[in-house]
Amino acid sequence: MYFCDSNFSMSNFLNKPLIDPAKSPVFYGYVILVIGTIGIYCSIPGQTIGVSVFTDPVKDALGLSRNQFSNAYMIGTIVSSLVISRAGVWFDTYGARYVAFFASLTLGVTLFLCSWSAVMSSYIKELLSVDTWIVPFALMTVLFFLLRFAGQGVLTMASRNVIMIWFDKNRGKVNSFSSVALSFGFSSSPLWVNALIEGYGWESTWQFLAIALLVFSVFIYTFYKISPEKHGLLPDGAKSLSVEEEEKKIEPKQFTLEEAKKERAFWMYGLTLAFNSFFITGLTFHVVSIFTHEGFVKDDAIAIFLPGSVVAVTVSTLFNFLSDYLPLKLYLYLMLLGGFLASLGFLLLSTAAGVPMLIAGFGILGGFFAVLNAVAWPRFFGRAHLGSITGKIMSILILASALAPSIFSLCLSTFGSYQMVGYLGLTFLLILVIGSVKADNPQ
Repeated sequence: MYFCDSNFSMSNFLNKPLIDPAKSPVFYGYVILVIGTIGIYCSIPGQTIGVSVFTDPVKDALGLSRNQFSNAYMIGTIVSSLVISRAGVWFDTYGARYVAFFASLTLGVTLFLCSWSAVMSSYIKELLSVDTWIVPFALMTVLFFLLRFAGQGVLTMASRNVIMIWFDKNRGKVNSFSSVALSFGFSSSPLWVNALIEGYGWESTWQFLAIALLVFSVFIYTFYKISPEKHGLLPDGAKSLSVEEEEKKIEPKQFTLEEAKKERAFWMYGLTLAFNSFFITGLTFHVVSIFTHEGFVKDDAIAIFLPGSVVAVTVSTLFNFLSDYLPLKLYLYLMLLGGFLASLGFLLLSTAAGVPMLIAGFGILGGFFAVLNAVAWPRFFGRAHLGSITGKIMSILILASALAPSIFSLCLSTFGSYQMVGYLGLTFLLILVIGSVKADNPQ
């Protein structure tokens, strides 16, 4: 390893890095790429895909109905979306190392609390001499807020941003590697989490995950570094520029959040990404009900996700690589095209073309989401205030995903079918297409 010289005092430990990126035998950005990708993967316990596996055993243990459990999750997620922007400011102020470190610790401690939720609920009921569903409902709402804030929010944002900060011209290529690894990792996670639950119970499974996060927090503290420039390096491992090259070089403007919000690109790209979060979350949450209303069986509904994932991985891999050479506005319109395909497939689900259109559409949406959500913000607005900018975007995405299940349900209960979701989607997408005409790169 490449350790810095240090006196083994507590102050030196806290203020000096254990590892000096400048002494790394390979460009340290590749170390960041690997450890940052693992960091995003470790957010799974706070993601919908990681929580959903626990739904049935936990709600039964707490005595909550499915609706009560889902509403606790929704409220916790919405509250998380309202405060996640603050974490972006912390990222800009304190750096990826400390923000991700404390997010990992918080997520680990929260998972321990989740594993004791049934015991805590019983204790509170006994202490207050009440027997009501409100106690476990309120308890899980708080725990879901902590899970979503620390996991889906802060740990994901900090880990993704630290990767993007270490690269510039090769940002798309490294994001391609990260996206493919995470696609396979996330898609397989319900299988091994469910196997742990069946083998050891939901309480022990949450405790295993908590221990893993506490251990990984040590790796975060050791390996996460805020930027190459802080260590005398340049993004992509580039060599130092000559005086003549330095004079010719045009430095990109470093936008603050307030400046970024004045740019049309911020809102058009952000709302397009939010549509993906809304549509995919709502579809995933109600997929069986959506398909059975159109005459399909449960197996037909679940079968759409594998081919959709193949489309998403293919799109993200190819276009991540090409993003270093192509304008992102092309990507924005291709993503909107995917949204139109998905919405039309949703409306025409009972026809022969419906299912293929839906699969292609949400696959294209997911593929371009992986590219634009990582690459667009540092390219458009610089790296200096990336945390606060992506924190704001993250709050919009989380809010969209939180509202989706309820809006899908409302359409069904009000109109007797999910068709209205498709019409609303097409209308929203048309507005985005028109609004995006002048959504150019602010640089």
